[in-house]
Formats: sequence, structure tokens, C-alpha cells
Amino acid sequence: MSFGRASRRRFTLLAATAVAGALTLTACGDGNKAQGGGNTNFVTGSGGISTVAKGERPEAPKLQGKGLDGKPLDLADYKGKVVVLNVWGSWCGPCRLEAKYFAKVSEETADQGVQFLGINTRDAQRDPAVNFEKDYGITYPSFFDPIGKLILRFPKGTVNPQAIPSTVVVDRDGKIAARTLQPLDAEQLHEMIDPIIAEK
Repeated sequence: MSFGRASRRRFTLLAATAVAGALTLTACGDGNKAQGGGNTNFVTGSGGISTVAKGERPEAPKLQGKGLDGKPLDLADYKGKVVVLNVWGSWCGPCRLEAKYFAKVSEETADQGVQFLGINTRDAQRDPAVNFEKDYGITYPSFFDPIGKLILRFPKGTVNPQAIPSTVVVDRDGKIAARTLQPLDAEQLHEMIDPIIAEK
């Protein structure tokens, strides 16, 4: 193996370890202590939902990978829709609390041009995550991201997911419009996404 390839592998391993450590520290937190670094142009409203004004939204990162079903999954395929990205793990208690609400609201908003996508993280195997989705009636796809590589693609200092669970809403132009770092019920979820659905 060449030195360059070994260095890249070491860097990838260190980055993945750093993400896992950060997620361990923030896993299943209440999210109310969320703070953004730098000039993020977002405002945290009541209930810990951060929003970004339409003209100031950062681009969502490129998210591609495999779904829990093993098929390719790409965020770019949903451009033109409002996309609700939920970071979750089958081991996470607050994720279990919010799952039924995500299942319900995803069905309620499907005909309004809304696509829900999960990012399953820190589940080493697919089976617990697949069983979680069956148990809670989740029918939308989820990325399988066991070491948090997709979460690393969100630029630091933006409205990026920093805890489990986290939810990020991407507008129809592929820009990050809102984020929360806490579990949501159906009412809070509607509060977060309905204004973005209403945008023209």
C-alpha cells in the first residue's frame, strides 16, 4: 500500500473517530443548548427551531450513499421538493419518541411536494435500523451512515446537525432553511416545515 493511500485511510479513520466522539457527546441531548459558530444567518425561535431567511440560506451538502435497503440514495434526486432530513439511530430513546410523528407527518405532507429522508447513524448493522423503521411505520428511505460520514459533509458553523436526533429542512432550491437539535412531535414538525412548504 502506498504512503499516500495509508495517510488518506488514517485521515478518514481519524475524522470518523472525531465525528463518533462528537456524536457521543451530543447523542440524545435535548438540543436546547444548540449554538452555531460564525456567521450562520440563522435565528433560533421558540422550541429550539433555527430558521434561515430565504436569501441567506447555505447550500445543502451533496449527500449520496446507500439506503438501509442497500439501494443507491441521493439527496440531489429530490431537488424541487422540500426535504426533511432526520438524523436518527435505533439505539436512541428520543429518536423512538419522535419516530411515529415523522411517519405520520411524512404521509400528511407527501402530496405537498415534501420528501422525508432519514440518516441512520451509529448503528453498526442494518438489521436494528430496518426493524426500527418497521416498528414505527417509517416508509420513507434512510441513508445507512454507521460512522457519520454524511454528517461530516455539512459545513461547520452552518445550520448543521450536531446531535442525535437532529432534523434539517432543505428548501426546493436545495438550500438549508431550518434545523433543530431535539426530538419533535407532529405539531413542532409542522411548525418547522409548513412555512417552507408555503414558500413560492
